[in-house]
Amino acid sequence: MSAPLLQLRLSAKRAAAQDVVELTLEPASGGALPAVEAGAHVELHLPGGLVRPYSLCNAPGETHRYVLGVLREPASRGGSAAVHEALQVGQVLTASAPKNNFALRPSPAHKLLLAGGIGITPILSMARQLAARGQPFALHYAGRTRARMAFLPALADTPLTAHTHLHVGDENGAIDMQAVLSAQPEGSELYVCGPAGFIEAALAAARRLGWAEDRLHRELFAATPRGNVTEDQPFDIEVQGSGQVIHVPAGCSAAQALQAAGVALLTSCEQGVCGTCLTRVVAGEPDHRDQYLTAQEQAAMDQFLPCCSRSRTPRLVIQLGA
Repeated sequence: MSAPLLQLRLSAKRAAAQDVVELTLEPASGGALPAVEAGAHVELHLPGGLVRPYSLCNAPGETHRYVLGVLREPASRGGSAAVHEALQVGQVLTASAPKNNFALRPSPAHKLLLAGGIGITPILSMARQLAARGQPFALHYAGRTRARMAFLPALADTPLTAHTHLHVGDENGAIDMQAVLSAQPEGSELYVCGPAGFIEAALAAARRLGWAEDRLHRELFAATPRGNVTEDQPFDIEVQGSGQVIHVPAGCSAAQALQAAGVALLTSCEQGVCGTCLTRVVAGEPDHRDQYLTAQEQAAMDQFLPCCSRSRTPRLVIQLGA
């Protein structure tokens, strides 16, 4: 069964940087919230029926509040605009319990935390956890200007300041990924979050230096462009147990077809990044186009993300609910 949704009151809203707003959410009826784990996010239900995932940046273990940092995206599909313009202090919002696709590995290895822009949100939580536990790490935070870099006061406070390195484009130039990665102790693990190009540059540099794939971890906020995608073909989806068969035409996503047919399917990023719409497949072969499932999970052919993925077979049979 899915975890119950949370009712949260927006207790504070303030500017954290240029075009970045910090939200503090507290339990609407008192009590404790599910504990925060470094790298986790919540799916926030916004005005207009939108659901968007936002990373938590507060200290792991906190149960009295959740703190989010949200960048206003120029090409917003409504989510960041709703956060910046519509949300008011005192408003009660619905959110999922924290979910984590970007957890720190429970190993003693030195951790390299790389953040670009708004990617600092989950990275800040990771840094707080590592510092609290006395584990070795280095945090490198890159931005074009200091005014656009969120949560700098938190990074200036001990015990994070000794581990933090700022790369401010108009002050000391762009980050040199190769140099940063080369300076890390042998066996270090990489955790990187930020714009797609920033992430790809970090991963490419790590691979050039021979870092093993199991030491590379990344969190995407948006899908990276995909080349050589198979041309869309129509297919059918059968909902197991109901007998309902839904046609998915070319040019229409499986999620859109399901929702148009009255199937209750929760979506968020609509790009195959967040995993909100992950659905069980019991027959047929998905055509995976997401960037959420691992290669091994995709190869199992037992789940897919209908917001972006399609079918290799004329019919997929899916299972809804637990």
